[in-house]
Amino acid sequence: MTHDAQQDGLSDGPINVEGVDDEPVEHNRRMFEGRAYLAIAAISGLYAIFHMAVLNGWSINAWTGVDIPGLPVFPMETWNFRIVHIAGALILGFLLYSARAFPDQDKGGRHPLDIVAYLALIPAFYACYIAMGFANQIAGGVMWNGIDPGIRTAETWHYGAPLIAATAIGIVIGWLRPRVRGSIAAADLVLVVCSVGVAIYLITIFGTLMRNATGTPFAPIGMSLAAVAGTALIMEMTRRVAGLALIVIAGIFLVYVFVGDLLPGFLNAPDIAWQRFFSQVYTDAGILGPTTAVSSTYIILFIIFAAFLQASKVGEYFVNFAFAAAGRARGGPAKVSIFASGLMGMINGTSAGNVVATGSLTIPLMKKVGYKPTTAGAVEAAASTGGQIMPPIMGAGAFIMAEITGIPYTDIAIAAIIPAVLYFVSVYFMVDFEAAKLGMRGMREDELPKFRDMVRRVFLFLPIVILIAALFMGYSVIRAGTLATAAAAVVSWFTPYRMGLKSIAKAFELAGIMSIQIIAVCACAGIIVGVISLTGVGARFSSVLLSIADANQLLALFFAMCISILLGMGMPTTAAYAVAASVVAPGLIQLGIPALTAHFFVFYFAVVSAITPPVALASYAAAGISGANPMATSVASFKIGISAFIVPFMFFYNSALLMDGTWFEVFRAAATAIFGVYLLSSGVQGWWAARKANWPIRGGLIIVALFMIEGGLVSDLIGIGGAVALFFLSRATSAKPAAP
Repeated sequence: MTHDAQQDGLSDGPINVEGVDDEPVEHNRRMFEGRAYLAIAAISGLYAIFHMAVLNGWSINAWTGVDIPGLPVFPMETWNFRIVHIAGALILGFLLYSARAFPDQDKGGRHPLDIVAYLALIPAFYACYIAMGFANQIAGGVMWNGIDPGIRTAETWHYGAPLIAATAIGIVIGWLRPRVRGSIAAADLVLVVCSVGVAIYLITIFGTLMRNATGTPFAPIGMSLAAVAGTALIMEMTRRVAGLALIVIAGIFLVYVFVGDLLPGFLNAPDIAWQRFFSQVYTDAGILGPTTAVSSTYIILFIIFAAFLQASKVGEYFVNFAFAAAGRARGGPAKVSIFASGLMGMINGTSAGNVVATGSLTIPLMKKVGYKPTTAGAVEAAASTGGQIMPPIMGAGAFIMAEITGIPYTDIAIAAIIPAVLYFVSVYFMVDFEAAKLGMRGMREDELPKFRDMVRRVFLFLPIVILIAALFMGYSVIRAGTLATAAAAVVSWFTPYRMGLKSIAKAFELAGIMSIQIIAVCACAGIIVGVISLTGVGARFSSVLLSIADANQLLALFFAMCISILLGMGMPTTAAYAVAASVVAPGLIQLGIPALTAHFFVFYFAVVSAITPPVALASYAAAGISGANPMATSVASFKIGISAFIVPFMFFYNSALLMDGTWFEVFRAAATAIFGVYLLSSGVQGWWAARKANWPIRGGLIIVALFMIEGGLVSDLIGIGGAVALFFLSRATSAKPAAP
């Protein structure tokens, strides 16, 4: 685009952000109408309401004031709650998501494979019936164990074999059967029933003393068989909603369980029988462990919060506010992307999902003001990825960190402030310098929302303010999230999008649907966590890291960085961090690094795996919108987000960046680090002293930036002196500034 074209403006009239809150529809997502839609909407809404009720300890008896026997009283027992949490997501997921993308023309009609699928419903229902029979027997006083031959036979041939056979048939036929978007495939109905069968049995068994028998000869064989089917269902659901990357990694870890005893060196693992492994993997040592603990409490709660913001159109206000505040600056849409994606991304649990939500608006606008398609996509990918490290929510990563480390959530949120500021300041400088080099302008007044109108509606930020205030007043995360959700509904009453019962029901429906992907991903990550804990490979990896550190601690950190990025490639943030935290973080802690620093180190690199070539999900999603080459976009987003690869080393060497120190130390560390990322951005983009910089100047800027980032008093003085020298050198060697 020429400079004249830029001056001509983007369009007549202000921008239209309507639809930024709309939920994207995936290629394999079913769309229902009429009664089918109402049924699915009811299931989805009730699933979300169920979580809100359990988490807040609501009771139907308490609501009515009458003690009515048989009605549910919450909260539920922890393991049962997590089992229902996963089963509900599987049921809803198989109803909504096909095994493969729908063709342009739906292939309806009858198909021979449907007959096989309908026949598979027989063993699936039979397994459910037998599981309920086991529950009745146990309630009647039968002593259940894994040694009694009669019980083993019943569990193996009357429950396990039909369940696994039906699961396998449902998965395979789902892959093979031509798809119809408006109806539920018979194969998926089989998988729904199998999900129920797994849940019934596990709730029955774990409701007895049998949970203490996992991993021992007393564990009923049905426990292992249910876990085999449950693992297969979770992996298939994850494949449908999150792609193959996590499935491949989980598959490798599962294979490792059974071949680890044949491998050399630190990879060698004890020989583990399949019965023992699967009797433990569907417990709090694996699938029901930390990842599901977080998804069933904090993540689902904030998904409901995000759905209420979406239903009340607060998300549209966030984007409008960003345009009003930053749209006039040079390269305005890119800076809007930073603010809007940071706000929306901290609530959204996936970088790629946030790219789709906000990038559909910001990327075309960036292209119109003169950014190349590659750069436009890269800016959105980098900004959306940064939302995952933005407190107070941090894309749910903070909650997993609190669960794993035992560090209070508020401490984690406070520690995340300066690193997040450094990242977004760096991205801002990157896009500003790019705009300066290209001589871009900002958007015109008539293209933007009126800032005074946005200020009048600033009360729409109230839900976020209440969330933060409640957390720091000592309220639990669950109570704070519930108050913020209620506030989102209340503030809507002062807008044209007033939330009534219909809108609230729609918000709960959206929440149920939005939760499927993250719940499946967390459960699948739990499989990997289970393998790591049950085989001991994490501890052996830590010993390798220690041996490397004996030679060079920086080399050990670099090695840990590479492993964290590798484990996170192609995975959503929460799963990437959960896996990396199990493998890498223990080794860093053994090096003597504080637990908070070690986990933040791992978390950052798990997050930036979304913009790290060659597998960069956020960059690929942005490239799909911008029309640019995906690999070129991932390289460009890596460049724009370069500070995220340096910030973890910064707070390793200077813990004041994580608020660990006196106020003076924290302030000095933050100020010098911000100046350091400014110099780094100048060097990378080649813009210094209001003019283009040559390669020697750029190299010098990067070097002095590293001195500033190191954090010591002497290094800061060297960095400041070097920056001053480079400023005068640039002025002396450049004839004049580049044209604005």
